[in-house]
Amino acid sequence: MTEGFHDAAWLARTRAQGDVAAWLERLPYARHIGITASPDAGGDGLVFRLEPHQHNIGNILLPALHGGVVAAFMETAGTLDLMLSAREPRLPRIVDFSIDYLRTARVVPTFARCRLLREGRRLANVQVMAWQEAESQPVATARLHFVLGANA
Repeated sequence: MTEGFHDAAWLARTRAQGDVAAWLERLPYARHIGITASPDAGGDGLVFRLEPHQHNIGNILLPALHGGVVAAFMETAGTLDLMLSAREPRLPRIVDFSIDYLRTARVVPTFARCRLLREGRRLANVQVMAWQEAESQPVATARLHFVLGANA
């Protein structure tokens, strides 16, 4: 993570405000590939969005998004969602990331929703699902395991 995330007051303030945009602004790669986040219309958490930029294409013949871009999108979403939904402001450190590519991710807006499966004193598990046209037809699912840092 870049500068600012280690500033406990800034992290606590942006977290209290739910200002995920401030976090994304400090992540150059997230800005480059076009990640944004907004509150879920149902009022339950966040929905992350990956913009369909030409530089995110991995297979120009289909065309399709690069699998690494999809993975980075889902990892970023899972990490930031955990930072927002954890009981206390903490910096998670990813220790395991497993992704299942289910169908071709075309060059259209891609969305992700995260679910905190478990938050212990030192470890957390998050599930991420990414889709494009319909949430019922995911393009990928991922599981992330984190070590939770000291309280901010």
